[in-house]
Amino acid sequence: MTTKLILTHEVTGLGAPGDVVEVKDGYARNYLVPRGLATGWSKGAEKEIAAIRTARSKRAHDSVEAAAAVRDALEGSRYTVKARAGAGGRLFGTVTTKEIAEAVLASGGPSVDRRKIEAKQHIKTLGTHQVVVHLHEGVSARVTVEVVPA
Repeated sequence: MTTKLILTHEVTGLGAPGDVVEVKDGYARNYLVPRGLATGWSKGAEKEIAAIRTARSKRAHDSVEAAAAVRDALEGSRYTVKARAGAGGRLFGTVTTKEIAEAVLASGGPSVDRRKIEAKQHIKTLGTHQVVVHLHEGVSARVTVEVVPA
């Protein structure tokens, strides 16, 4: 069985806010709805979809060219995040997307929405790591993050 939902946040591999998707019942009931990533679809929800798309367009970069300029600025630099670490370079916790966004801003880079930052795996060690920042539909930046001991 499938359930029709409206995404309220971006879900990797599924869609962007405002998209209407059909997913299996268990995925909707146990993951998407409890975490606030989606709401149930109904005929009266068309206004909600329009409001979500309007808010998304305000947050997005104006054009592909502007997003490409931000991408070039991001990819040309290394960003340093300080974190507490134990012996062997293991961190006490993980480096969050909020910390990465703050490091980019602190080093003079462009403002980046933390929800658009995607790490392939949790950053739990010192060293250099790659993350992806989704700037516009079809425009992403590979950002180098260096984690150093605090």
